[in-house]
Amino acid sequence: MKLTAEMSLYPLQEDYIPVIKSFIEAAAAQQEITLVSNAMSTQVCGDWDPVMQLVNSCLRASHERFGKQVLVCKFIPGELEIAG
Repeated sequence: MKLTAEMSLYPLQEDYIPVIKSFIEAAAAQQEITLVSNAMSTQVCGDWDPVMQLVNSCLRASHERFGKQVLVCKFIPGELEIAG
């Protein structure tokens, strides 16, 4: 089963751009995931378990490296056409 997740990361610090870039780079490194990023969010699409694992691993790694942050995530069951 396919899953699409739309994520927006809000680091709770002044220098937030490196935190967001690091999160997106980690997500983009995942195999078999389609990723599109824009100024407002990052969308990932793939099989259900790898998408959920991506959200878990990327948020955990980002928190361990950079500290407190908020991740707003919308989950849409199914595969959406996401345009870059």
